[in-house]
Amino acid sequence: MCARVYSNFRPPLSIKCNPRPEPEVDPQVRRKKPARPCQQPAAAVLKDGGRAPVSGSGVQPAARRRGAMKLYSLSVLYKGDPKAVLLKAAYDVSSFSFFQRSSVQEFMTFTSQLIVERSTKGSRASVKEQEYLCHVYVRSDSLAGVVIADSEYPSRVAFTLLEKVLDEFSKQVDRIDWPVGSPDTIQYTALDGHLSRYQHNTMESLLERGEKLDDLVSKSEVLGTQSKAFYKTARKQNSCCAIM
Repeated sequence: MCARVYSNFRPPLSIKCNPRPEPEVDPQVRRKKPARPCQQPAAAVLKDGGRAPVSGSGVQPAARRRGAMKLYSLSVLYKGDPKAVLLKAAYDVSSFSFFQRSSVQEFMTFTSQLIVERSTKGSRASVKEQEYLCHVYVRSDSLAGVVIADSEYPSRVAFTLLEKVLDEFSKQVDRIDWPVGSPDTIQYTALDGHLSRYQHNTMESLLERGEKLDDLVSKSEVLGTQSKAFYKTARKQNSCCAIM
């Protein structure tokens, strides 16, 4: 009887349950929720992943990064008395800011003319200017060539390029036009192709059309059997030695 009474008991509607109030917390001293361990700042992700530069770190031109080899200009000039005459030139200033390219190109032209004027006929030289190297070759007939590259570009390759360009230029352009020529009047269009071909100094850029380095190595009388075997092994491992 009593159990039935208590089981059917319902509290009056006017009765309300008031829970114990929580103590007020000053918002200024409220602790911040710790970040999840798997979350990282966006800058750190970009830095570790290498997908973009960290803000404030600055972006270096591709040619200035470690391990990069780049040509910036290739010029053909005539060493007059007393001024050097620019006959033809090709430039690659894509690694510089768009607003700096015009000034950089003008400075390269000025530097090329100055170096030729200060060089003697029949001479070769490499002049360092900050992180750049200016390679100049002045032939005995006053025809000159200048390559401006970064400091890591091999000098031997630069002078090989200059010899080839000057020899080709002298065969295509009449000598009578050298002292009075200009980039607008000289009909010689191969500089851009040479600048692009020798840009990154790969061994393939030094080979003639149709030649393969593997064939030259196998036919070489200078390399011994052990050296040829070493070359083949390195070739398979994609770590062929650089020949400069």
